Parts: sequence; structure tokens; C-alpha cells
Amino acid sequence: MTLPGAASVLAAGTAAVKGARLWRAPDKTRLVLDLSNSVEHKIFPLANPHRLVVDITGTRLPGSLDGLTLGDTPIKKIRWASRNNNDLRIVLDLSTGVSPRSFVLKPNETYGHRLVIDLFDKQAAAAQTRKPVEPKVSNRNIVIAIDAGHGGEDPGAVGHRGAREKDVVLAIAKEVAALFKKEEGFEPLLVRTGDYYISLRGRTKKARQGNADVFVSIHADAYRRKSARGASVFTLSQRGATSETARWLANKENSSDLIGGEDGVSIDDKDDVLAGVLLDLSMTDSQARSERIGKQVLTHIGKVNKLHKSKVEQAAFAVLKSPDIPSILVETGFISNPTEASRLVTRAHQRKIARSIYTGVRDFFHKQPPAGTLIAARKNGSVIASSARTYRVKSGDTLSGIASRYNTSLRSLLSANSLDVNSTIRVGQILRIP
Repeated sequence: MTLPGAASVLAAGTAAVKGARLWRAPDKTRLVLDLSNSVEHKIFPLANPHRLVVDITGTRLPGSLDGLTLGDTPIKKIRWASRNNNDLRIVLDLSTGVSPRSFVLKPNETYGHRLVIDLFDKQAAAAQTRKPVEPKVSNRNIVIAIDAGHGGEDPGAVGHRGAREKDVVLAIAKEVAALFKKEEGFEPLLVRTGDYYISLRGRTKKARQGNADVFVSIHADAYRRKSARGASVFTLSQRGATSETARWLANKENSSDLIGGEDGVSIDDKDDVLAGVLLDLSMTDSQARSERIGKQVLTHIGKVNKLHKSKVEQAAFAVLKSPDIPSILVETGFISNPTEASRLVTRAHQRKIARSIYTGVRDFFHKQPPAGTLIAARKNGSVIASSARTYRVKSGDTLSGIASRYNTSLRSLLSANSLDVNSTIRVGQILRIP
């Protein structure tokens, strides 16, 4: 939301709030104020009722913040007023307590000066406490972490006719997830489910928390030459990029944390970083598997899209630096290329790209399934006897659908679980599979 009148305040030598944006993520709400200059500020919460006060030195708000859509955020109302004839005070009236954090960002190629205010949900913060590791179960699903790049404050590349990378890749990621959800033996994990920002470290952390067997990051980048075109698949390089384009793309992707305001360093992550040093042997194995998965995906993408390079490339993408999870980054095409951008925004092409990613990953795991998974058990002919099988109900499941998936009758499934045709199942419920 751009605010009118900022130019006149800027001419008077005082900082101005030029615009404002509000984003909702699963664990926080982010308010971003676009500023004409760098400013000093402070925030402090108040209770009874819950409020957050934001004081910005030497700043004016020439317009209004009424245009922001508060939606499902904890912000009930935003108030503001001049303070001491020089400063700006903004008060966020809240429906519940939050854990606030604020910081200023310097200009980059996408935005100017900004003040970022994050309101972390207290329930989400409590959920961050480390849970005990659950014992591994036999015949488990293979977990596919699907990461749609960028999001929220970070639009990614903006290409031909305003096509935004964050929108294109989220649509493709959701298509990939839908395909894996239908495939028995696999479980998709969408890293980003909506239009909000997640730090690069936060993406791999979410994959690790979900016990992912592979991490697939999906992008649709831009290049300084509009003639650049074609899809690519990257894995992590410890020694730099395999091509000048790969190096340029890696630098551009890694800078997204600067756009979103995350530096990739947090106190509660220190153990993970130290653990990464000790997992060199694990990383060697992960990189080898990443290379093989990447080759499978590249082969299938080449059937539906021109390739930028005919082999899997290597680059120092920060999002691929997970020592214990095989990881690939898929560039679905150059959104800066008019021809490719026109295709990438269509549902039909998004589905083709999604199916090629899905097919490549699926084919790899059918050939080399992790031990203890249902796919491995079937390949080795050691599936647990049907009388011992169980299934955890997921969102969207129905009793008839579960029965069909396991090639049993609805009557047998009901009988094995002491249910009848009118019974309701809940997410997380454990069912015996006869």
C-alpha cells in the first residue's frame, strides 16, 4: 500500500512513511513500513488491553494506514499520531499477546529504507520447544519437502508483464504436493503454503523438523539478459559454481534473506550449525544422492521444457546447505524471458513442470528407497503382515478412500476398528488396516 503525500514531507527534510505492507505467516504477522530515509525507533508492549507502541524519531505519516487488510492477524486496529511535533507514534491494538521484534533494513534492488515489525504468535513460540524424537516406525512414508521460493515481502524475480516468481513457484509446489499426496508410500510437506516469507535457514529447519527424506526448492529466476532461457537443476557446490550463470543465480537467491530481513544467524540455531560441521560424512552421502535425484528430475523436465544446461549444475545456494537431507533446487525457467514467462503463468504449464518434478523424485525413490519405508519393504518383499498395519488419518481422508487405498473393503475396515458407516474420523486418528 503506497501512501500519498510522502514526497512533500521528504522535501521538508523529515523522514516519511511512503507505504505499508502487512503479511500473515503461520507463526507470525509482519508489518513493513517503507521509509524515505533511515530512522531510529523503539517499540514496547502494553497489557490490559494488549497493545504494541512503535515510536519513530523524526518521521511523519502523510497518508493513512486504514487501507491495510488486518484479516486473520492479531491486529484489531492501527492508530497513529504526531508526537512532540517531530516524531511519529503508531499503536497496534491487539486481540492477544504477542512476542514482538523490530529492525530496520537498508535499501536493496527491490525496496528502499524499511522498518520491519514482526509479531510472533505466543502459541507458535511455545511450540518451538524441542519435542522428543518419536521412534521410527516400519513401512513409513517417504517425506518430500517441497519449498516454494521467496514469498511475502520478497516477491523474487519480477519478469515479463509483471509475473512474480513467488506466485508461479507456489502454484507449481502445490501441484507437486497434490501429486505426491495421491501416491501411496509418499507424504508431501509444503514448506510454504501461502504468500508469506520464510528465511532460508527456516526452510531447511522446517524440512528437518518434518523428517524429510529430500528437500526440493522450486524457483523461476531472472537474468540480466532477457534471452536467457531454459530450466535447470542445481545441487550444492562446496567449491563454487559450475558456470557463471549458476554463480550469479546463487548470489541472487542468497540475497533474498536480506530482502526479508533475516541474516541466517540465530542463537537457537547454533547447535544445528555445529552439528553440520560434524556431519561431513553425512553430507558427502547427501550430496551424492542429491546429484542422482537431480539427474532424474532434469531428465523429466527436459521432456516438457527447454533446458538451460544439459546436466545438473552446482552452486552455493544457501537453501541447499542441509548436511543430512539430499537437496536440489529446480529453476523452472527464466521469468525474465518473455516466452518462458508467458508459459510459466499458465496452469497447464505449471502442471507439466510439477509432474516432471514429481516423476523424477518418485522414480529415484522407487529405485533407491530409504530403509524402513513402505517402498523399501515392497521392493525387498518384506511388507509387514497386513494384520499389523496401521494408518494415521490425514486431512481430507475418508473411510472409503482409505479402504480403497489399501485394497480392502469398507466393511472390513469398519469392523477392524469397531466403527459403523456413520462414524466420524479425525485427523491423527490411528486406524487398523485389515
